[in-house]
Amino acid sequence: MASVFTKIIEGELPARFVWRDDHVVAFLSINPITEGHTLVVPRQEVDHWLDLDPALWMRCSEVTRIVGEGIQRAFDPPRVGQMIAGFEVPHCHIHVLQVSDLGDLSFANAASDPDPDQMDAAADRIRVALGDLGHGDHVG
Repeated sequence: MASVFTKIIEGELPARFVWRDDHVVAFLSINPITEGHTLVVPRQEVDHWLDLDPALWMRCSEVTRIVGEGIQRAFDPPRVGQMIAGFEVPHCHIHVLQVSDLGDLSFANAASDPDPDQMDAAADRIRVALGDLGHGDHVG
């Protein structure tokens, strides 16, 4: 059975995409810990990041860095953090989010019912920032 992320990637479920290429996508988390909380996801459905082909892992890492630069530019936080938990969905994904301190990396702080307009605005800010950084061909 396809993971929820595969269904999102294939367009069966909606998402606020900020990046798409042939191997990796990035879209906003539906339960953001901080504004602009983005998930970087390989198109290939692999549960554990250690099981990714090394070239695909490198691409995921590269896109994570690029998306992080976009979040930095869009929101100007003290730091941009990343984490791989891997328990919520059995499809590898990297959380990329603005952080002010270590507490911002806690899922206990995730919004259960975020405002859709604020989510759309955050996605737009990241897309604009990525475009300004020269990645407009992947923003779409």
